[in-house]
Amino acid sequence: MSLVISAKDVMALRQRTGMGMMECKAALNEASGDVEQAVEILRKAAKGKMDERTDRAAAEGALALARSADGRSAVLIELNTETDFVARNEAFIAAAEKVARHALAAPDGEIAIDDTIGQTIDEIRITTKENASFARGVKVSASASGQIGSYVHHNRKVGALVVVEGARLDDESLSGLAQHVVAAVPAPQAIDESGLPADKVAAKRDEFTEEAKASGKPAEIAEKMSAGKLRKWVDENTLLGQPYVKDMTGKTTVRQVLKGATVTKFVRYQVGVR
Repeated sequence: MSLVISAKDVMALRQRTGMGMMECKAALNEASGDVEQAVEILRKAAKGKMDERTDRAAAEGALALARSADGRSAVLIELNTETDFVARNEAFIAAAEKVARHALAAPDGEIAIDDTIGQTIDEIRITTKENASFARGVKVSASASGQIGSYVHHNRKVGALVVVEGARLDDESLSGLAQHVVAAVPAPQAIDESGLPADKVAAKRDEFTEEAKASGKPAEIAEKMSAGKLRKWVDENTLLGQPYVKDMTGKTTVRQVLKGATVTKFVRYQVGVR
């Protein structure tokens, strides 16, 4: 007795996978009507096709954020695809959020691609017919007394995590710190001067010293001028020294917002920017 595959079953499989009607019908026939097996058949077939597209740039994408129930761990990930149209699709965003939640079980640090993440990427390729990739991801944790501030902008193109230890901050301040990392111009390069590359600081010191000498000022004054310029440059490029973006007066620094708390780590992601 030949197997009868209903149009309803074919349509349901097509909606689930995004594959063509004939491909779905063939997969159901091959799987003797078993839907899950048919999905696996289509996944394998489509993955082969999509692997041929890996040279197509996946320059668009979206960020996703996940936090543990106790709020002491958080994950920020970036998934890439070819077009912004797909990146803004609800299914793509849901896939990114699924990956972020899954990564909460990983150890702290950079997230490695595992079978679950790989399968999710394959499903994106199947349903969108675009190249897709796991760009990067990170998990951070705070101590029992620490806190994590997190923020992803509404366009899902830029986001940040900030780990704070010591004095307790309210939720608005924690979120505000992450928003600052996202919005500050220039984007902070380190928490404070100790985190800046020594060679870059030395180069700036030499640059400002030469500028001061060229001004013709007495040596003592030139030295103070170069030191002042260096302090200003350090403040402009480090988190603690920057004017807090949510204070429109520009008079409050991030250091003051912390009220004695200590930032031990921050991460800033922007889609397509490393």
